[in-house]
Amino acid sequence: MPRPFKNRCINAQPTSVVYKPAGVPARQLEWVTLALDEFETIRLLDHVGLDQEKAAVEMGVSRPTVTRIYASARKKIADAIVNGQAICIEGGPVIEASVSRGYGGCGRGQGRGRHRHRHGNPNEQSSF
Repeated sequence: MPRPFKNRCINAQPTSVVYKPAGVPARQLEWVTLALDEFETIRLLDHVGLDQEKAAVEMGVSRPTVTRIYASARKKIADAIVNGQAICIEGGPVIEASVSRGYGGCGRGQGRGRHRHRHGNPNEQSSF
């Protein structure tokens, strides 16, 4: 059985969720769906200019996961542009940063990595 998807943190919603070739009615077009995590990866890497490691921290996933999401997003966008398809941005295994900040589930290292503090005796020395 495959491993379930881990929610990816997104910090911004797209301002427009549909892009289509001009002059062609939407009902005549094929549609490509770009997931919100793919949009966020494009935004962080290409628009904001982060490297993949920093984008991974922002999204709360591993760097190889960012690489896979980014490759998928670029393929979909290129396919849509080359073949004159419309793009719809929606869905995906995501959680908004504003929602998740309360419990530390997203980005900037919150809720990630090894558990480095002890819950027992406050005077106990950590081995880390």
